[in-house]
Amino acid sequence: MRVLGVDPGLTRCGVGVVDSLRGHRAALVAVGVLRTEPATSTDLRLLEISRGLDTWLDEHVPDVVAVERVFAQNNRGTVMGTAQVAGLAMVAAARRGIPVALHTPSEVKAAVTGSGRADKAQVQRMIAAILRLDVVPEPADAADALALAVTHLWRPGGALQGGERHELTPAQRAWAAAEQQARTRPRPGARRKETTR
Repeated sequence: MRVLGVDPGLTRCGVGVVDSLRGHRAALVAVGVLRTEPATSTDLRLLEISRGLDTWLDEHVPDVVAVERVFAQNNRGTVMGTAQVAGLAMVAAARRGIPVALHTPSEVKAAVTGSGRADKAQVQRMIAAILRLDVVPEPADAADALALAVTHLWRPGGALQGGERHELTPAQRAWAAAEQQARTRPRPGARRKETTR
């Protein structure tokens, strides 16, 4: 499965593409940040980010787009821009028939570090370790986008958008089947439980 993670933001929008590998591993395909200037009007900034997202989607052709679920924050201006960019990512994916999954920040932290209370530095370090990178991805928006993609690989549920309209892609079906098989296969040396009828 290939997942494009999007960490939405109006000034910096993190984007990262990750492929699943055998053995519950993941590989970096690409990572970057779409930037806009605060002095530019919001409509033009959104247009610039929209074009950037289109380019990433067309170039990398993901099976799923994983977007951070936006929560209300104290700074309304920040949350508005974040929500607008999240909407752009969802629409760009929907136009291509690509399912979108929303993951909360705590879900991402728990999936990547094992703790839903981890800080950004911990997430960055773990993403570098998981993807076997020599350097920690910077800025944090780039690492967050990769963390979203990895989260969806490892916890493919999320809040999948589109409901019945989206069927699993062949890659998603194969991944789900492999995950199910791994869960049901007895571990070496493990004794099977005997059932009584």
